Amino acid sequence: MSADVEYSPVGEGLGMQESRLYVTMRKAAVIAAHVTGLGLTVTISVLSRPGTSLFSWHPVCMSVAYWLCMTEGLLLFAEGSLCCCRSRKRKVGLHWCFQAVGLVSAVTGLGFMVASKNRSQLPHLVSWHSVLGVCTLVVTALQAACGLCMLFPQIQQVSLYSAKLKLYHTTFGLVVYFLATVTIVSALFSDWFQATMRGAAWWILLLVTLLPALVVMNQIINSHLPHKKITT
Repeated sequence: MSADVEYSPVGEGLGMQESRLYVTMRKAAVIAAHVTGLGLTVTISVLSRPGTSLFSWHPVCMSVAYWLCMTEGLLLFAEGSLCCCRSRKRKVGLHWCFQAVGLVSAVTGLGFMVASKNRSQLPHLVSWHSVLGVCTLVVTALQAACGLCMLFPQIQQVSLYSAKLKLYHTTFGLVVYFLATVTIVSALFSDWFQATMRGAAWWILLLVTLLPALVVMNQIINSHLPHKKITT
């Protein structure tokens, strides 16, 4: 700073106010994502009436897997998270618990869908939702395998892969959540859902579905993926 330029604290004060506002908005967004993920899971569970058919368990399991477990597992590391744990080691442990339960729930949901279609003698993979769902599960399995290598370093055998493993894990997580969101949105256009919910309620659910996705993906991009420094 040049000596003949007078210093003024006004700009700094405005910056602090903007920073506090930004932090408050981020915390509010994270809390909203927590509430939305849980609320959507409960809503789908009520609408599907689990136990009335084999298919009825499919939406429940998938909602638990992606809206609840995966969302909560990722929001553990977000600023303003409702998680009471301060230790990163404990957060990582909880993250693994959420992701493991989510993967089991997703595979179970797939099993119910396959069993339901086999019983009804209906063809598989005939809709965009089913194709996207299979792609999401495949990438989820790859993400889990990548995570296992991080949890158990002795599995790794290639030093270069080990050095970039965290970046791969984070990138796969972003892809999984994006695919899961697209798959869920496509489910809202299915015949079952169109017959279950219509009108303004359907549009509200569609918009609310995007909130956790925006919060989680923004958190992953800003907090975990590398950024290039802009120099002037």
